[in-house]
Amino acid sequence: MDSLLAWVNMPMSTWLACSGVLLLGAFVQRATGFGLAVIGAPLLLMLEPRLVPVILVLFGFTVSLMMVRHYWHEVRLDSIGMALIGRLPGNALGIWLLLAAPMFVLEKLIAVIVLFAVLVTLCRFQLPVNRITLFCAGILSGIFGTVAAIGGPPIVLLMHGLPADRVRGNLAAFFILTSLLTFITLALADQVQLWHFQVALTFLPAVLMGNALADTVAHRLDRRLLQGASLALCTLAALGLLL
Repeated sequence: MDSLLAWVNMPMSTWLACSGVLLLGAFVQRATGFGLAVIGAPLLLMLEPRLVPVILVLFGFTVSLMMVRHYWHEVRLDSIGMALIGRLPGNALGIWLLLAAPMFVLEKLIAVIVLFAVLVTLCRFQLPVNRITLFCAGILSGIFGTVAAIGGPPIVLLMHGLPADRVRGNLAAFFILTSLLTFITLALADQVQLWHFQVALTFLPAVLMGNALADTVAHRLDRRLLQGASLALCTLAALGLLL
């Protein structure tokens, strides 16, 4: 692993810090339904910007695969169908931003996306759920997901009124499909390199550990307290990017 980290010019201390971020993100996502990218994007951007968004897309797909088997019976295509269609123009806009905008602009944009995700989680706005709002949420999800792998909040905004398990199941199914779509979009734009897969393999144990730890202990924790702590961390990281 040392030779691989040297090849991609990543110090061991940075790798350990990134592993910790991914472990925490996987834990929170498994426990609450989403959070890997919301936690990971601003912190990884500070530690190692090259990991955003490709590594987060890969692990968002991985964690969603592990989640959906628990909630498959809750998945409803009518809840995510139009949003999936909206992801197509959203992904196109997102990749344009990723290629055209300088890094300091992307940092500010990702910080704003994270703060939007925090606001959505805290305020629980109630919006009508119909074909138009689902399509618009899909467009925003495509932009956010391609730029920062944070495609969940626009969809969560429409799912607040659903039971918790149904939200988890539909989000997991949505993330599986949209992560694949986003990954293909990034690959076509030449944003995916071989080293992304190699480094992802070194991070995989941390992600699996976070998921397994959540399976074991998350039900004993106060979900609101866990969510509040993770949102506070996200907010601080996003503010750090803005300042």
